[in-house]
Amino acid sequence: MGKVQDLLAYQKGFDLAMRIFRTIQGFPKSEQFGLSAQVRDSSRSVVVNLTEAYRRRRSQKYFEAKLNDCETEIGETQAWLAFALACEYIEQETFDELNELAEEVARLLRYMANNPGKFM
Repeated sequence: MGKVQDLLAYQKGFDLAMRIFRTIQGFPKSEQFGLSAQVRDSSRSVVVNLTEAYRRRRSQKYFEAKLNDCETEIGETQAWLAFALACEYIEQETFDELNELAEEVARLLRYMANNPGKFM
């Protein structure tokens, strides 16, 4: 097994987090500790939890629990993106692009969770 950075879920998750980071630069300053921080942190948590899962993959129970955390965080990220759209901080096109990438990450995480033996 290679490094966690070799996993497609990691690569796509990292890309999503960085796209979100660049996108929130245009959010109002009043959201610095609100929506901006929440969507930034949840998107980063996907990658961080995946890294933790991969590092401790010798324990299938721990691996699966951390993948569940990843799925929770990607869902939270999508909810915050929906708020950003509703607040008109992002355009529909940006939302669609980020949300589709989040869905792709979610599918990859579900695959990993459903096939842990391939990653142990």
